[in-house]
Amino acid sequence: MTAHRRFRRAFLAASAAILGFFAATPAEAGATLDAIKRNGLLRCGVSGAVPHMSMPDSQGRWQGFDVEICRAVAAAVFGDADKVRFVPTTAQNRFTALQSGEVDMLSRTTALTLVRDSQLGINIPVAHFYTGQGFLVHRRTGVQRALDLNGATVCGTQGSIIERNIEDWARVNNIRVTTISFDTPPAVLAAFIAGRCDAISNDMINLAANRAGAPNPNDLVLLPDMIVKEMHGILARNGDQDWSSLLRWVVFALIQAEEFGITRANIEETRRTSTDPAIRRFLGLTENIGSAWGLGNDWAFQVVRQIGNYGEMFERTAGKNGLGLDRGQNNIWSKGGLHMSWLWQ
Repeated sequence: MTAHRRFRRAFLAASAAILGFFAATPAEAGATLDAIKRNGLLRCGVSGAVPHMSMPDSQGRWQGFDVEICRAVAAAVFGDADKVRFVPTTAQNRFTALQSGEVDMLSRTTALTLVRDSQLGINIPVAHFYTGQGFLVHRRTGVQRALDLNGATVCGTQGSIIERNIEDWARVNNIRVTTISFDTPPAVLAAFIAGRCDAISNDMINLAANRAGAPNPNDLVLLPDMIVKEMHGILARNGDQDWSSLLRWVVFALIQAEEFGITRANIEETRRTSTDPAIRRFLGLTENIGSAWGLGNDWAFQVVRQIGNYGEMFERTAGKNGLGLDRGQNNIWSKGGLHMSWLWQ
């Protein structure tokens, strides 16, 4: 055997050994997921004061769209959607709570922006709600469009980008608007009801919640104009890609279930009877879809069994059974919306 052939054989053997080592070594969950498992629950930062998004009901049980996202993550991690501790945060302290490790994730009405993605030490795995900033006014004012607010005083939330957006919009349209900021959504609504401002400006989610929480909702009008687009999503700390990846795919599981037509009501039967390879893969019947995070292969099944699909979750919180918002851009792509899961392969 020539020296060249001996070297080639040795090289191939070493390469095979290296590849075999990596193939045999199971993927490890990130440090955040490890800590969550040790704690036995997920700590989820929410708003805590936005009806149908994140707020305790009269029995003290947390309800709303952002709450359901937290529960979906708990269902994936523990197989139990109730293993969540909800931590109320404000617009001012939400990022600090995440950065400091007080919470494991944020699921609250937070716009996704360049500065927040690049300068705050946080990671944005995925957008899960598409909306925009608008205005809520008293019906008695007769205001019908945003441009009718020239000279108006507008209430908003401290620590948000609301004031800057209003200033930019007013400058572009050559009108004058004065803003007054308050620390919480209830304080904003109270000031508005008391007549301290002519309008509230926020994303359409919060404005719909303000209207729903008012003493006489029919006295308030949500103007049709959106002065700036907003995408909301889950936020995680930088430095743990595994955790961010899992959060992204939990949202994708909700979306993919709706694409498949799988609901909380039919998922058990679908799991028993479906012969569709894609659905069987999604439900963890044929491939190791949980091994990358150290989860069971049925984690997506648990999410949908306990939470439902994205459409179900939307309608009972932000949609017709909650805030009354139309699906619009929050529909799945096959129905004209913006939501689309990556491929489950």
